[in-house]
Amino acid sequence: MLISFGPRAYIVPAPVLLVGTYDAQGKPNVMTAAWGGLCCSQPPCLSVSLRRVTWTCQSLLQRKAFTVSIPGRTMVGKADFAGLVSGRQEDKFQTLGLTPQPGDHVDAPFVAECPVVLELLLRHTLELGSHIQFVGEIMDVKVSRDCLTPEGLPDPSLIDALSFVPLTKEYYGTGEFVARSFAVGKTVKRSS
Repeated sequence: MLISFGPRAYIVPAPVLLVGTYDAQGKPNVMTAAWGGLCCSQPPCLSVSLRRVTWTCQSLLQRKAFTVSIPGRTMVGKADFAGLVSGRQEDKFQTLGLTPQPGDHVDAPFVAECPVVLELLLRHTLELGSHIQFVGEIMDVKVSRDCLTPEGLPDPSLIDALSFVPLTKEYYGTGEFVARSFAVGKTVKRSS
């Protein structure tokens, strides 16, 4: 039996994303967001929704570019901190001992210590209730060499990305391999 929780912001897993921007003076900032994910294949796009009041939201609207760095499990404390403190009052890169690396393709910094980084140009904004949704076209994806399979592809178990559970306000690591997509479904027997 399913138990109703009513209309809530909930999906499992929600990715933990570190959104990087420069402010109007060129100071790098990073904030944690969990409302985001892929939204288009061609062109490759990712969306992230930020509260209007955040420093990152204002910077993103001004600069029209951002990055998304995906932290691994070992960065959970730093990722949580980056969502608790505003870049208006604190240099989070400096406080957290993280390196703001300038993007190669966009005017935004990324977190050099993260195993995965996406560089995005802002293409669309959508005014929602408490948030603005930003759709960025992915201009580049970078993955740490230490997180690649022998075939040279990203290995989720080595990336060990964090996920967030909104209702319980908890972080989890990524799970183990279950099955190959576009293949396991072919093993399903159809009902008559």
